[in-house]
Amino acid sequence: MMPTARIHRALSEIPASNWDALHDGRNPFVAHAFLFGLETTGCLREDWGWTPCHVGLWEGDALIAAAPGYLKTNSHGEFVFDHAWAHAYAQHGLDYFPKWLGAVPYSPVTGPRLLGHDEATKRALRETIEDFIRQSALSSAHINFDDEADDSAFDDRWLLREDIQYHWRNDAGWRDFDGFLAAMNHKHRKNIRQERRKVRDAGITFRIVHGFDASDDDLVAMHGFYLQTFAEYGNSPALTLDFIRHLARTMPRQLVIVLAERDGRAIAGALCLRGGDTLYGRYWGAAELHPGLHFETCYYQGIEYCLRQGLARFEPGAQGRHKIDRGFLPSIVRSRHLIEDPRFARAIGEWCAEERREVRGHLRQLQTHSPFRVDAA
Repeated sequence: MMPTARIHRALSEIPASNWDALHDGRNPFVAHAFLFGLETTGCLREDWGWTPCHVGLWEGDALIAAAPGYLKTNSHGEFVFDHAWAHAYAQHGLDYFPKWLGAVPYSPVTGPRLLGHDEATKRALRETIEDFIRQSALSSAHINFDDEADDSAFDDRWLLREDIQYHWRNDAGWRDFDGFLAAMNHKHRKNIRQERRKVRDAGITFRIVHGFDASDDDLVAMHGFYLQTFAEYGNSPALTLDFIRHLARTMPRQLVIVLAERDGRAIAGALCLRGGDTLYGRYWGAAELHPGLHFETCYYQGIEYCLRQGLARFEPGAQGRHKIDRGFLPSIVRSRHLIEDPRFARAIGEWCAEERREVRGHLRQLQTHSPFRVDAA
């Protein structure tokens, strides 16, 4: 039976069992529950540039491959910046938007994007995406934060971009936080201890709850902290309280919330998701300002959680050179881009190649600032 390509304008068109059978469940961001929740709880809006446009390959009633996708009329919430490309198109009187994006909205987290069980099926899915772009006369297709394991599914037309994030890894097999600190040089070990002591001296304690044991008051508090952060930066918050409640209900083990409390009241929180061997830090906020509170809530509590739970990695989000001093080392993340116009494809391809050289050079420079002792590396 020849596969049939379908474009799905809502994830509700695909049963959760069909979708989730295409991945191993270790990355929570591609779970049907996560993506479906974004669509059904008011997080994705066309006026914000997000229109669901998922690509599926079917053999009869069996879904054999799929890619989470969206038609975008801007680059909001992507964390892979292509504003210069859109500007170049506009200067030449051409439309860059709408474009097709294969990604997880608002989530700069590496993971599978071409969902399928073998390389041939993933390549067929990629070709289906290309056919859709041509038939729809779109300027481009983009797949953000793709997993390196899917490299063989792409050909040279898909331009590679690279960027840097900061991740914690327990490659040394640390058993507790003291063991982690012991691997650091004196300066950084002392600084972390001082930061943690300031939080304790302020009378702040911490409580970690999963979705299955979080009260509604916990969820409301966490969403309030999230709103506070966006208000401070003048940005529009995308995640709704209903979405956080949805995660607690449908992904109760994966949702992890760190709550900082003082005098019996929650004053700060960090929302995380747990994968197979990785903790993903996503959002944080605080109602009070205290020295070291951000680092303790967003980093040190997460590291301790990983050590207790036997998780090997902690990815606390995008950006943040300051994370190196706290044990998060620079790592390469990637994206793929198909530009339909051959003239722009050549120019952007050269730009991407130069950007990769600069990123690799910056990576080498950052690696010289490791906080770990040479004999502990």
